[in-house]
Amino acid sequence: MKLNKTLMIAALVAGSVFAADIAVRAQDSTNTPPAGGPPGGRQRGRGGPSIEMLTTNLSLTADQIPKVKAALDEQRQKMGELRNETDQQVRRTKMQSLRTDTTAKMKEILTAEQFAKFEKMGQGMRGNRPPGGAPRGAGAPPPQN
Repeated sequence: MKLNKTLMIAALVAGSVFAADIAVRAQDSTNTPPAGGPPGGRQRGRGGPSIEMLTTNLSLTADQIPKVKAALDEQRQKMGELRNETDQQVRRTKMQSLRTDTTAKMKEILTAEQFAKFEKMGQGMRGNRPPGGAPRGAGAPPPQN
């Protein structure tokens, strides 16, 4: 009986410590994701690659980094504004136009070799989705290999 009582108290203490740890972590202001977004260079479904990912993968120069960052920030800001657009077709058309504009800006900023890598990266991030943004398996045929 004494052993059960001791185990019960130990379990209660351990549970209290665990619960307190979770509460403290939830309130900890330093427990925020880094400014560049989550690891992997993507921001949960928002706007494409991070500047860090592009800097690494494209070997951006110190001169190119602020220009690329400005182009990406402008695209993300404008796309954020479009999220309130209720007409899906209008929103899709405007977002495609923004992507086209950003791609044109990137072509001006990057070297031919960097731009080719940039375009390849974009194709990989789209994950072979069919036009219109529907995920694979959502009524669309599988990609042709």
